[in-house]
Amino acid sequence: MTAELTHFNEQGRARMVDVSDKDITTRSAIARTMVKMAPDTLSRIKAGTIGKGDVMAVAQVAGIMAAKKTSDWIPMCHPLPLTGINLTFSDNAIDELTIEATVKTTGKTGVEMEALTAVSAAALTVYDMCKALQKDMVIGPTLLIHKSGGKSGDYLFTPASEESTDTDH
Repeated sequence: MTAELTHFNEQGRARMVDVSDKDITTRSAIARTMVKMAPDTLSRIKAGTIGKGDVMAVAQVAGIMAAKKTSDWIPMCHPLPLTGINLTFSDNAIDELTIEATVKTTGKTGVEMEALTAVSAAALTVYDMCKALQKDMVIGPTLLIHKSGGKSGDYLFTPASEESTDTDH
């Protein structure tokens, strides 16, 4: 699949895409990242015994705040009126914390970047709060799992052994 890059003007310079003529639709995106850590670090996060406080609660707030500020971080992103942001946490009971964000809006452009920013900020917050215990935590992969709404249709990530699906193509 070859997609046209729309963030360049006629001179080949960066531009913010004009969405004036796009329809307002309900849009959502789900992103996910993982933080790999020592089993003891994960146990302490789950037990709430990290000295800086409740790691997942702080990371959740960081992710929500980051989603709301995505256009301040990513130069070509449109500021969007987000209608919903939810972060969830799960773990493999050994050494990996998974963070997932669902972001929603009703607007003229999608919320993929907001969902990706949310999980990234949450993961960085986990790292920050636990770095005194462990500096070699690994963040990632960070990926878009699903998006819906808009002209390009729905997208659902599938593992590398299969191709990602873009239902409009």
